[in-house]
Amino acid sequence: MAERECCPTMDLLRSEKMQLARLIIPVESAHRVISYLGEVGLFQFEDLNTEKSPFQRTYATQIKRCREMARKLRFFRDQMYKADLVEDKRSAGASEISLDELEVKLGELEAELIEMNANSEKLQRAYNELLEYRLVLKKAGEVFYSAQKRAAAQQRENKHHHVERSIDSPLLLEQEITMDISKQVKLGYVSGLVQRDKAIAFERILFRATRGNVYVKQESVEEPVIDPVSGEKVEKNVFIVFHAGERAKSKVLKICDAFGANRYHFTDDTGKQHQMITEVTGKLSELKTTIDVGKHHWSSVVQAIGFQYEQWNTMVKKEKSIYHILNMLSFDVTKKCLVAEGWYPTFATSQIQKALLRATIDSNSQVGAIFEVLHSKESPPTYFCTNKFTSAFQEIVNAYGVAKYQEANPGVYTIVTFPFLFAVMFGDWGHGICLFLATLFLILKEKKYSSQKLGDIMEMAFGGRYVIIMMSIFSIYTGLIYNEFFSVPFEFFGRSAYACRDPSCSDATTLGLIKVRKTYPFGVDPVWHGTRSELPFLNSLKMKMSILLGVAQMNLGIIMSYFNARFFLSDLDIWYQFVPQMIFLNSLFGYLSLLIIVKWCTGSQADLYHVMIYMFLSPMEDLADNELFTGQKYLQILLLFLALIAVPWMLIPKPFLLKKQYEERHQGEAYEPLHALDENLEPQFNDTPRRKHEEFQFSEVLVHQLIHTIEFVLGSVSNTASYLRLWALSLAHSELSSVFYEKVLLLAWGYNNAVILIIGIIVFMFATVGVLLVMETLSAFLHALRLHWVEFQNKFYHGDGHIFLPFSFALLNEDEE
Repeated sequence: MAERECCPTMDLLRSEKMQLARLIIPVESAHRVISYLGEVGLFQFEDLNTEKSPFQRTYATQIKRCREMARKLRFFRDQMYKADLVEDKRSAGASEISLDELEVKLGELEAELIEMNANSEKLQRAYNELLEYRLVLKKAGEVFYSAQKRAAAQQRENKHHHVERSIDSPLLLEQEITMDISKQVKLGYVSGLVQRDKAIAFERILFRATRGNVYVKQESVEEPVIDPVSGEKVEKNVFIVFHAGERAKSKVLKICDAFGANRYHFTDDTGKQHQMITEVTGKLSELKTTIDVGKHHWSSVVQAIGFQYEQWNTMVKKEKSIYHILNMLSFDVTKKCLVAEGWYPTFATSQIQKALLRATIDSNSQVGAIFEVLHSKESPPTYFCTNKFTSAFQEIVNAYGVAKYQEANPGVYTIVTFPFLFAVMFGDWGHGICLFLATLFLILKEKKYSSQKLGDIMEMAFGGRYVIIMMSIFSIYTGLIYNEFFSVPFEFFGRSAYACRDPSCSDATTLGLIKVRKTYPFGVDPVWHGTRSELPFLNSLKMKMSILLGVAQMNLGIIMSYFNARFFLSDLDIWYQFVPQMIFLNSLFGYLSLLIIVKWCTGSQADLYHVMIYMFLSPMEDLADNELFTGQKYLQILLLFLALIAVPWMLIPKPFLLKKQYEERHQGEAYEPLHALDENLEPQFNDTPRRKHEEFQFSEVLVHQLIHTIEFVLGSVSNTASYLRLWALSLAHSELSSVFYEKVLLLAWGYNNAVILIIGIIVFMFATVGVLLVMETLSAFLHALRLHWVEFQNKFYHGDGHIFLPFSFALLNEDEE
């Protein structure tokens, strides 16, 4: 559904009048014609090449080029996000660039950025490796230094005490005093870093693989280290594995590779260690400078792209959409013109013709585009001219089904009835004000939020902001009628009409209350709240009110079916659908509504349940105390008779009359031409559309009418009962609100403790927002949606149309790839 402000009228009851047109466009001006029609945004092109695959169409190569450019732009957008840059929505102010020039420029920029990213990645990896190398040099140097100190101390101790060598003796002695030089084993070592969470498993596998013939020494690194391979910060340990022999070394190296441990060369010479640390520090400084310069250059390139990105992206999207439309057109026999067909609203005729003329002039074409109106029996698309307020309500209707062309649109009434039925279930003017303020904030910030990406839930709330604010306004209204502000009553419109008869009158009951003033002028009298009679009184009031509202809305639906039948010139639907349906519904439930109103006006004690039940079981029995007016018994007999007559009235005549109409319309079509007289007549008659009508299936029509009749008769009862959800949801909302107020807020207030009071207020606020303002809002919204879709729209709304989808550049931003 397109949102447009340029429509001549805002008539939502019927969709805009549509016309089928054919455009014959010279090839040299085809691109400009499609572009200018995209700016107008009111022409829906039909695909005339359905038999061809996308790869067989004329402009498949151009679309492939546009897709490749779109891929490069997505790459640029990722780079902009990486640099924390936002897209510049303003006009770039640069000179116009052709598609070919843009393609070349995008290719050069992509190659430059890829090269810079690759170089930066290599430099960053080398920098991270040098950082790890410096850590290994420092930590391993400390290990060797401490081991040499212990070895020297152990050597001096062995000289003086000659103790037996233990398993803890140092491995790094220059020469074992107690061992012959020819029997000494030269130990090798491997050093590097391994992730800390793998360190224990790493050590265990080394021990098992070498059968304990290695010595592992690990030192933890205090701060996380950036891994050169993954580029993420990881907690690591520096390790040194001492081994004997090449076979053990080979096993150690394989285990290091399996655990992703980074190995670095290390020397046990102290002098060389200091020299290597100095060299590594110098290289780190040089690499840091190089990386910073590269990042600065990369950032400047990305910023330049960001300044032009929106212009380039819009241009590529437009070109791609233009070539997509051109692929839907067919060539004429001369291959010099393109033929297009499509639908447009009749009010846009002059705009389309002006666009065609402008395209002819701008393309210097010697032949102008031809605009030809066609007549078609095909059902036109449905187009409602909406604005930002009405579009959300129209989407509620479209979610059920798109209106048939020129069918009466429920969206007109939904603008009022939907928020009102919601408010009947959500009636509390305190909650309504909270909902109103929250939605008002979204409306005031709509320019800011409309250009941002919001979450799924927030996106739905923002899209329906005008629906929600109407719901909140109606909730304030019904809350004032119910006289509930977070379940607390107020005497806004005057004092209560009732007072205590004597000082012993208790507030907990209505016994002893007498009417001392005029009736409370607006809404429910506040004296009812908190009494024992509150629940029976409000139950009776809301239940009867739900029935009245339901019968009124169902009658509105049936009346809309009359206007549909009158608009489409269908007398059958008026006399054999509208009339019996009105009679049946109002003979039963219209009569019930009348009894409710009479009972309210007269103050009668009649039992309406008894009246309605015995209207069917014993229509001839006297009503006795349940009689509300004179002649009620005879009126009930008449209404029951009319309801019984209405059922066969709906069922029987219409199928037979449809069959009669069909026979009269196609009378004489069984004749065929004589082949012997003129052989050329046969193909002419075979091609005439008169011969292509569908066969009338009387049995199918009869079954369809039977189903429709049964559905309406049973639906009248079930739909009326379904409106009782208004009573149930309203009662549940009121009781929940009362529980939170009395059992949380008042209970905390009664303790006379500031801490408990603060906790009670916090719990009350969270319960009100979470349960009443979020969950109850969603529940009431869904129930109101059900009442409109099922109980109201099924009386007249077919919803089997297809929506008008014009080619428009204004809609390109909504269709993100």
